[in-house]
Amino acid sequence: MTDIRQDGFLGGRLRIAQPVRGYRSGADAVMLAAACPAQAGQTVLELGCGAGVASLCLGWRVPGVVLAGIERQPDYAALARDNAQGNGINLSVHEGALEAMPEALRARSFDHVIANPPYFTGGTAGPDAGRAIARQEKTPLELWLDVALKRLKPGGSLSFIQRADRLDGLISALGTRAGGIVILPIAARAGREAGRIILTARKGARAPLRLLAPFVMHESAWHLRDAEDLTAAASAVLRDGAALTSLFAKD
Repeated sequence: MTDIRQDGFLGGRLRIAQPVRGYRSGADAVMLAAACPAQAGQTVLELGCGAGVASLCLGWRVPGVVLAGIERQPDYAALARDNAQGNGINLSVHEGALEAMPEALRARSFDHVIANPPYFTGGTAGPDAGRAIARQEKTPLELWLDVALKRLKPGGSLSFIQRADRLDGLISALGTRAGGIVILPIAARAGREAGRIILTARKGARAPLRLLAPFVMHESAWHLRDAEDLTAAASAVLRDGAALTSLFAKD
């Protein structure tokens, strides 16, 4: 990995090095970070942390949170470490696969686990291996959830972002091991089907499932020109680092 560019996140408050031709995190990672209800002093593990975008957005929003990540691709793990150092946020990054969790992580439990697993189960892989690994599922989604639940403390929370058409797989894999499931559909525009969902749940909880109103990303009904067209709520999250946690909280 030789060609690297600097991307701005949270309105330029974070500068993140990412590969020019490989996988680059974007809005989904920021939205995932915004949904995690971590508080200062609590511990958070990100599964498949890539260059560290989600963890670092969370670390910027919640100073004092204790962050760890696991990433199977050494080049991306190295980027995550450099990005953490460059932004002055403490993130310990471990190299390894979920199915062979490093001992340093297997010996720990966490208050929160977050993840943005690969979205695609089939299709032709792209020419860049790093991008293909990040986007195309090799480790089953069920294993991502198994690992998340094993690493959580009792009552701890998990937050996953995924394609909307894979929601049934997420819920099925959770089974009775977690409850208090809350689902936030994410729609590109008002009146459109949700393309993404954020799912949160608590280990060992028994509260009923809740389906929230869709979170709309863009203001206009149609894409009319190549210019930013975010709703006020989306801009607050993506540009100012606002949290989504109030949406998930029970009234």
